[in-house]
Amino acid sequence: MAINIDQLTKLYYSIGEVAELFGVSRSLIRFWESEFDILKPKKNRKGDRKFTVKDIENLEIIYNLVKVKGYTLEGAKRNIRLQKSEQKQKNLLLKKLRNIKSGLENLKDQLS
Repeated sequence: MAINIDQLTKLYYSIGEVAELFGVSRSLIRFWESEFDILKPKKNRKGDRKFTVKDIENLEIIYNLVKVKGYTLEGAKRNIRLQKSEQKQKNLLLKKLRNIKSGLENLKDQLS
């Protein structure tokens, strides 16, 4: 299921709205919240969950791994951890490449 994140205009969404977006029960959303560290909706004083767009993006990742691709919960958790690790490595490499580019541009300016 593909949720169009660009169409989400509200700052916060209730658990009912989120469950309806994904076509799952509220209890499944609460269960996933207890199982996956990346899912941390805000709660008001009453204890009602308020989901941000980032929370919905994370839910989409979980939904695709578990419901679409058929991962077990442990497999989905492992996949998410691996993606985080790979993303950190990519960000570090990108930072190094930007530094190299900057250095080369400085060298080019000095030679001109």
